Amino acid sequence: GGLIDTPEGDWYAYLFRDFGSVGRIPYLVPVSWEEGWPLLGIDDAVPDELNFPASRGLSPGIVASDDFKRRRGEPDLPLVWQWNHNPVNDYWSVNRRKGFLSLTTSRVDKDVLEARNTLTQRTFGPESAATTKIDISKMKNGDCAGLIALQRQYGFVGVKMENGQKTVVMVNAHSEEPVVIETASINTNKVHFRIDCDFSDRTDKAYFYYSLDGKNWLQIGDTLQMAYTLPHFMGYRFGLFNYATKTPGGSVAFEYFKLDDKIL
Repeated sequence: GGLIDTPEGDWYAYLFRDFGSVGRIPYLVPVSWEEGWPLLGIDDAVPDELNFPASRGLSPGIVASDDFKRRRGEPDLPLVWQWNHNPVNDYWSVNRRKGFLSLTTSRVDKDVLEARNTLTQRTFGPESAATTKIDISKMKNGDCAGLIALQRQYGFVGVKMENGQKTVVMVNAHSEEPVVIETASINTNKVHFRIDCDFSDRTDKAYFYYSLDGKNWLQIGDTLQMAYTLPHFMGYRFGLFNYATKTPGGSVAFEYFKLDDKIL
């Protein structure tokens, strides 16, 4: 971490704390000075809350929900978002279809960890949930798209298209090899997905859901026991993905990404 000061002359230490599968939690700790030395905390303790005004703007914090609607002059993606790899910019857009994040496959990949243009935000504790709605009408056979809890031992809920049939699928890679746990046939071009993450007391469990109307949620698959692993060297992240296993060129459109601090 490091020491930072505000224009008003207040000092803070900006630090990280390892906390299991959620990764490193950022902390601001008040600092006072005594005989030229920084003293961290208040009465030798870190306060649970600080009296800061709420931020405003497109990205008021380190995470944020997103409806993918952009006003003129706004960045295509605020800084709450990060790509899993260097993006291929010709194959994603928030302007091609207004109010949607479009992801188009550019190559064939064997699994989601190799997929390009997976857009992610960090999870947070003690509880966090992400929901999204996807237009899947332009998928190609062999495509897989959806919402992932991303780390080496990942889990995702998504849609896979085979022989013209779209199927909801939950995949669990806790063993570091992806296993299809459950599938459900659907006959629609739009579907909602949700992942709930419970990090309280290092429970580190993720739960997966889908919905056809955005109101009635059906749990699918099993529980992912999340684990922080060194190959990825990061906490779990929510991710929006689309990858091809047969033919590139298929696309999906995400209508929204919503974060909650409570799970079902």
